Amino acid sequence: MKRWYLYPFSLGYHVVTSIRNLMYDWGISKSTRFKTPIINVGNLSVGGSGKSPMVMYLAELLSKNYKTGVLSRGYGRVTKGYGITNYDSNYKTVGDEAMQLFERFKNRFVIGVSEERVPGAKKMIDDMDLNVLVLDDAYQHRAIKPGFQILMTDYNDPYFKDFILPAGDLRESRSGAKRANIIMVSKCPDDLTAEKKQYFISRIRPQHYQKVFFSSIGYDENVYSLNKFLPDNNLSYYDILLITGIANPKPLISHLSKYSQRVKHLKFKDHHNFTDADIKNIVAEYKKLGEYKLILTTEKDYVRLKSFDYLRELVYYWPINVNIDKKEEFNQIVLDYVRKN
Repeated sequence: MKRWYLYPFSLGYHVVTSIRNLMYDWGISKSTRFKTPIINVGNLSVGGSGKSPMVMYLAELLSKNYKTGVLSRGYGRVTKGYGITNYDSNYKTVGDEAMQLFERFKNRFVIGVSEERVPGAKKMIDDMDLNVLVLDDAYQHRAIKPGFQILMTDYNDPYFKDFILPAGDLRESRSGAKRANIIMVSKCPDDLTAEKKQYFISRIRPQHYQKVFFSSIGYDENVYSLNKFLPDNNLSYYDILLITGIANPKPLISHLSKYSQRVKHLKFKDHHNFTDADIKNIVAEYKKLGEYKLILTTEKDYVRLKSFDYLRELVYYWPINVNIDKKEEFNQIVLDYVRKN
């Protein structure tokens, strides 16, 4: 158990969340279903489980054939209410995740933010005439009823080994996994064996309507700055100051270790709003490094760090994608759902 001494509080949290879920299951609390296909990507736990790369993957897949939208809460922004991401947006107005999507894909699909998912989804679908909407992190937002749910669980910290908050990191009980159509085990090692897959499936115990898939993180062959790029195998020549403001930087640290051992890591909390004092500290640490040096960060952190003039030319980011085992089968299930609905 992660924090066993908090287990009595978890019992209370379990009662509250279970009653809330039962009220939605029994129709006492209203859950709105839309005629337009809605796919939700969520998880049972707090922290990073690979939702953002999966949302990117789905939006890119669907936008090839359908007018697609992505709706997120806009976590970390200073604004409130509904908004659409555009060229005038920044991470302060729409949040870093929405801005990361826009920076990569521009106008290939519509990117909206709204902390209220039901009115936000309705307005976005109607105003933008969408064929399909992808919800980012709305698994516990029971007021909206997606037609299709993808539950993400981290290979290194699967929900079936976790406990409800605050003793563990689960937002609700493990039984909440039954609402998913697909359970995606994310951040798997590249050499995942058939035996290990079978172990996860046996522990997940999928329902007859559920499929279990496995995915890993794929890193780009280059790191990018504002106007330049650098092949990843050239990182060995540099002293690297790594800046992360994400829930789980361990996969990035592990991958970076394949290319360089000269790494100084400054870790900040997830969605950290960098201050002038933070930047001064980053610059001071950067100046301590050797003659050949660079600042490296994640794609999500980059949209925040590049807003500081001194760092704009210095900082590089490392894009990631999701690699799905049995990708064609996964794609077909998703596309079939949208086509039929």
